[in-house]
Amino acid sequence: MKKTLVAAALLSASSLALAQEVVKIGHSAAVTGPVAYFGKDTENGARMAIEALNARGVSIKGKKVRFELVAEDDGGDPKQATSVAQKLVDARVNGVVGHETSGTTIPASKIYHQAGIPQISPSSTSPKYTQQGFNTAFRVVANDIQLGRALGHYAVKDMGAKRVAVIDDRTAYGQGLATEFGKSLQQQGAQVVAREFTHDKATDFNAILTKIRATKPDLVFFGGMSAVAGPMLRQMKQLGLNVRMMGGDGICSDEIHKLSGGAMLDNQVFCAEAGGVDAAGRAGLDRFRADYKKRFGIDVQINAPYAYDAVMTMAEAMSKAGSTAPAQYLPVLAKIQYKGVTGPIAFDARGDIRDGTITLYTFKGGRRTVLAVTK
Repeated sequence: MKKTLVAAALLSASSLALAQEVVKIGHSAAVTGPVAYFGKDTENGARMAIEALNARGVSIKGKKVRFELVAEDDGGDPKQATSVAQKLVDARVNGVVGHETSGTTIPASKIYHQAGIPQISPSSTSPKYTQQGFNTAFRVVANDIQLGRALGHYAVKDMGAKRVAVIDDRTAYGQGLATEFGKSLQQQGAQVVAREFTHDKATDFNAILTKIRATKPDLVFFGGMSAVAGPMLRQMKQLGLNVRMMGGDGICSDEIHKLSGGAMLDNQVFCAEAGGVDAAGRAGLDRFRADYKKRFGIDVQINAPYAYDAVMTMAEAMSKAGSTAPAQYLPVLAKIQYKGVTGPIAFDARGDIRDGTITLYTFKGGRRTVLAVTK
């Protein structure tokens, strides 16, 4: 009798599993290499959303579905990103959250577009991503035009910067942000006294910093990631270039203090996150951060909540469309209005988030401190 009951239970469980459709959400970012902490952050955020959806139980057009995260490592490399994108297409994912950087997101987006698979980036800010004319490309953060404008305005109006040296790492993200920042500076009446370049794996900046020191800047702007900015801060101190640094969300992580070897001073580094919530949304975001720490034992770096919202927005579009098929839910996604933990999510005709916010930070005691939330 017991054997019969066990067999019946197993058969029932098996039938239930077969009845459930598996919805595959691809995620790609650098989870190895110098910026792995950013990539793992977005992967964790996406995973939290998948777990929340499955715990809630989702039915689409009356049929139970189970979400599954298909996570891949693009190493932060554009060539690897295209290989990963093809791998996700071949795995027949229903949608993609990623990639992490603009340099990987842009080449991968062509592959997703050709396959008709919706892609939402939780962190890529280059305007080029959504200027390609791909109806499959979306992002849930503000772009570099908005970031550069906000940073330039704050540098001049609030920090009193007049002579600024600009460095970028030659990536799509770093170069694009530095260009937009430079435009904003000129509009504010400040002077770019030096324009220098490095690369995203550089460790020695003595030559360019020595040239910059001779121009006597009162601010150094860096378009790139904290893995480069941290060592740069250490060498700035060694050369007696004791000025403030500013950058975008690529340097907006507490990791920068560790990477600087303790050289970073309080209120020396200023950065902007391509997103953020006003006072009304802070409680919800704080809850997410607490849940994240409980789940993974570490703090949110920066983009985990945007990856979470990207998955949730995609799932909402599927529910509203009554289908998990990319071709069916894509038009609904383009017109979606979703209230996420990072605020309201809706896309313009290009796939950029509407009314994207910018959060400005400085660092005290090696920790990010909010200065302002703006648009």
